[in-house]
Amino acid sequence: MKLKNALFGLLTLGLVGMAQAQEFNWPSDPQLEVKAREYNAAYVDYMKSEQFVDATKPLNWLLVNTPKLNESIYINGVTIYNGAAAATTDAAQKRIYQDSVITIFDLRKENYDNETKWIENKAYYNYNYYKGDKAKLGQALGVFDRVVELNGTFNTINLVAAYFDLVYRHNAYNKAFTKVELLERYEKLNVLLAEAEANGKDISAPKSTLEQLVVAMELIDCEFIENTLGPRLTADPTNMVMAQKIFDYSVKYKCYGSNSFLAALEVIDNQKPTFATSQVRAMRYMQNREYEKALPVLEKALGLAENDVQKADVHYELAKVHALSGKKSSARTEALSAAKLDAEKAKEAWKLIAEMYMSSSADCRRGVSRVEDQAVYIAAYNAYSRAGDSKGMGEARARFPSREELFTESRQVGETITVGCWIGETVTLATRD
Repeated sequence: MKLKNALFGLLTLGLVGMAQAQEFNWPSDPQLEVKAREYNAAYVDYMKSEQFVDATKPLNWLLVNTPKLNESIYINGVTIYNGAAAATTDAAQKRIYQDSVITIFDLRKENYDNETKWIENKAYYNYNYYKGDKAKLGQALGVFDRVVELNGTFNTINLVAAYFDLVYRHNAYNKAFTKVELLERYEKLNVLLAEAEANGKDISAPKSTLEQLVVAMELIDCEFIENTLGPRLTADPTNMVMAQKIFDYSVKYKCYGSNSFLAALEVIDNQKPTFATSQVRAMRYMQNREYEKALPVLEKALGLAENDVQKADVHYELAKVHALSGKKSSARTEALSAAKLDAEKAKEAWKLIAEMYMSSSADCRRGVSRVEDQAVYIAAYNAYSRAGDSKGMGEARARFPSREELFTESRQVGETITVGCWIGETVTLATRD
């Protein structure tokens, strides 16, 4: 959906106030009073018959000569001048009428100090009139800023989409903001939407528009996260808000390999650890070959695991850390724990054990008996079998002792033998041929 279409329908509602029941402050001069009453009745009649251009003339006289007559002249004035703008085809005259609508809001503020009641209406008209006017985008955006300044949020939550559209346009036309400033505005508007949603409002439409605008801006990418947000966390390494921001954006834009993502993950996992944060943090350490760092984080993740599947995942990662650190016996213990907890993880665990057996042949070779030295491959074969790895089974079997080697050492197929070294398993002799 194009951005223009995304906003269409959000802002077609008219935000015009109703005339308030207030006493009229007629002029004290009798002749002026007569004229004021006449012009007041005239503009109201014109307005009711939707003759908006004709209504502007008596109304203008009232605005100039009796500015405190009644607040209704300002409330109705918005309707009249907006209607006049819609009725004319002359571009210059249309802009005059539109500017007059905004002026009426300003005059209302001067004479009736209740800006909080109608500032949102003023924002709505500023957006509709000036969103395509490069010179007036800053003015329009300022009115939206004023809404938040006065009221904290928008009653008409769809205006948040218009708000960010003005930010987008002002930046596109006038280079008005840095990337950091754009990001700050985006985040503040997301906070408004989150608050509105918590209060039961449907934010799906404005939320969708904000997301489309962010994509159109090309505001956030991995380079921005790493080079702009990352240094801010480095300068304040306990800043949980910045850490969470970097983490969320890194996940959203798939920037997992950056240093800033890891730094943010460390802050979050230290302050508010979860199974996921500890697990991912440990995996990053493993990718960096920082196994000593990974080990305690994985042990923490094990304590945070909520079910056997998660526990199996951690035991398997612990097995890999120990294996990569040369602690093969500990690695096997962790792999076996993973296999017991999760049948799906069992295949990976047994394959890891098989690979450790295969790689231990040189370390465990005593050089006294060729059959005993090759028995490690039978242990590997058995582990590959439990993993369901036929290719691994074939590679291990190819290294079994031959019939001739068994005969030479007075051994037989089916005889049991204990594999020494750290493996310590009893296997049944078989031959490769």
